[in-house]
Amino acid sequence: MFRKSALALLASAAVVATGACTPMTTYSGFQVVEANPADVKVGEDTKSTVISKLGSPTATSLTESKAAVAGQEMKTATVYDSNLWFYMSQVTDRVAFYKPRVAKRDVVAVSFDPGSDSVLAVNTYTLEDGKVVAFNGRETPTRGREITILEQLLGNVGQGGMLPRDDSEGLPGSRPGDNR
Repeated sequence: MFRKSALALLASAAVVATGACTPMTTYSGFQVVEANPADVKVGEDTKSTVISKLGSPTATSLTESKAAVAGQEMKTATVYDSNLWFYMSQVTDRVAFYKPRVAKRDVVAVSFDPGSDSVLAVNTYTLEDGKVVAFNGRETPTRGREITILEQLLGNVGQGGMLPRDDSEGLPGSRPGDNR
C-alpha cells in the first residue's frame, strides 16, 4: 500500500516537474492571417491593395532631409517616408526562469514608387540577417553616498530607541511641556 502511494506521488511529481520546463511561446508584431507578404506582386500591387492584403504596416521609414535657409548652413530634419513600409513579427520562447530566446524574427520591407504608388520591391529579412548592436554599458553615476547592505541593516542601531529623548522640546509634532 505504501509503495503504491509513494510511486503515484513520485510519478505525479515527475509530471509536474517536466510540465514546468515546457517553453512558453510569445508571438509579437505582425501576424499573417489570410495573406502572406510574399503574395504582394511587384509592379501590380499599390498601397491600397497592400493595405487590403496585409493591413497597416508596423512601421514606416524615417529619412533625413536637408534644407538651406537663405544662404545659411544646411539644417537636417527627420521626415517620415511613406514609401517604405515594414511588417515585423517575432516569436520568443522562455523556459522557466531563463532569459527569453528569440526563436524566429521576420521583417518584410515593401517599397513603393513615389509617383505611382506601385510596389517597387518586397524584401524579407530573417533573424540570420540581423546584426548585433553593441550598446555602451557605462552608466551615469548619481550623486549621493552609496552604502553597503551591512550599513543599511545596521544603520539605525544607536540612533534612538524606545525611551523618549530629552531634546524633544521644540521639535515639530511635540507639544510644549509634554513629558510623556
